[in-house]
Amino acid sequence: MIPMVNLKAQYAEIKDEIEQGLAETLANCSFILGPNGQAFERECEQYLSVKHAIGVASGTDALHLALLALGVGPGDEVITTAFTFIATAEAIKYVGATPVFVDIDPKTFNISPEAIVSAITPKTKAVMPVHLFGQPADMPAITKICEQHGLLLIEDACQSFGASIQGKQTGTFGQAGAFSFFPSKNLGAFGDGGMVVTDSDTVAAKIKQLRNHGSDIRYYHDVIGYNSRLDDMQAVVLRVKLKRIQHYNQARRQVAQRYNELLADLPLTTPYADNIGEHVYHQYTLLSEQRDDIMKALQAEQIGCAVYYPVPLHQQKAFAQECQGVQLAHTEAVAAQCFSLPICPFLSDADITQIASVIRNALSHG
Repeated sequence: MIPMVNLKAQYAEIKDEIEQGLAETLANCSFILGPNGQAFERECEQYLSVKHAIGVASGTDALHLALLALGVGPGDEVITTAFTFIATAEAIKYVGATPVFVDIDPKTFNISPEAIVSAITPKTKAVMPVHLFGQPADMPAITKICEQHGLLLIEDACQSFGASIQGKQTGTFGQAGAFSFFPSKNLGAFGDGGMVVTDSDTVAAKIKQLRNHGSDIRYYHDVIGYNSRLDDMQAVVLRVKLKRIQHYNQARRQVAQRYNELLADLPLTTPYADNIGEHVYHQYTLLSEQRDDIMKALQAEQIGCAVYYPVPLHQQKAFAQECQGVQLAHTEAVAAQCFSLPICPFLSDADITQIASVIRNALSHG
């Protein structure tokens, strides 16, 4: 059996260090907004070269609180991609704003800067690009668009921790960036977790207030807030993994390169790296007209595979009201053919070779 992400192998490598940290936390009984959470925030600030990193309960909360802190609300439109996990658009709906879905670049699967420009209206308040599957969106172009039109820029970097553009980390281009530490992410906890990053003192203060029941001083509540704090047990795990994130991401790139070599002559489309930024391969996602045949063959050999995302957001029932008549040709074409293969730092060359062989056989018999 080859899983999508081999978390067991990762745990075996760092088990002693994690268990020591967890034991110390259990002994100290500092579980919420404790020393490990604070240390992890400081370490992320240093790694990401950002002024403020604020731990929250999930990537979804990170997006939600970032929008709130920046004043996005009812009557506002936020331009984003329909080819992403629903959390991107859920967060926009949470604050009462309207997600405006635009098409993607068919090669990178990321939001198209040209499509952003075409969708701007007097109601547009912000743009929320997603660095999908670990590939940075075209931030130089998107940043310029936001500056020219006076729009807020909030990055969904939930799939791209460690990805960068010319040395600048994803999540740090706009007024705020959101990260997820869901277990399968490049930097993953042992449960849910997230982070908002910003260079704004005002935004950071607002996030800290909102994540802690609207309180700056215990039992004094200036606004209605939320219970959204990254607990110290998760911070212990994340601190251990953060030390190794460069190694993990480089190993993912090496796996992707090996896949590319073994699949190069087959009638499918391997991931396209546009070289605007450094891809960290949260997913290794291909396109094939014979997707179903390939996935059946992989599943028969107990090899993990998945479709991210079979139904784009503009076609989901949850957004039916605001998306009547919306057609996004590139998004729909990619969703109909995309599928993802196992990728993680612990995938052996033998595993990669086996996976490629199963795909080759499936295509020859398809």
